[in-house]
Amino acid sequence: TPSAVQKIKQLLKDKPEHVGVKVGVRTRGCNGLSYTLEYTKSKGDSDEEVVQDGIRIFIEKKAQLTLLGTEMDYVEDKLSSEFVFNNPNIKGTCGCGESFNI
Repeated sequence: TPSAVQKIKQLLKDKPEHVGVKVGVRTRGCNGLSYTLEYTKSKGDSDEEVVQDGIRIFIEKKAQLTLLGTEMDYVEDKLSSEFVFNNPNIKGTCGCGESFNI
């Protein structure tokens, strides 16, 4: 979303050695999987690259099918600010919202 693009641009402005952000999934949490998000200095050999409005997002190979069709947003309210993934592939989430299953 435009909000996520703006936040990533802002974050990368302070990290000139990084070329983008890498998104992945890891086995963890009470429901199976959770998202990972980290700065990256290069594109991995099997990463899928998405360029939107001048920012580069790299999707790890093992996360590509899990994230197919997912929208990444950045949401701020009075108590928190966070990246949110609107993933149409999710079958269920845990009560705390930290993990999901496909």
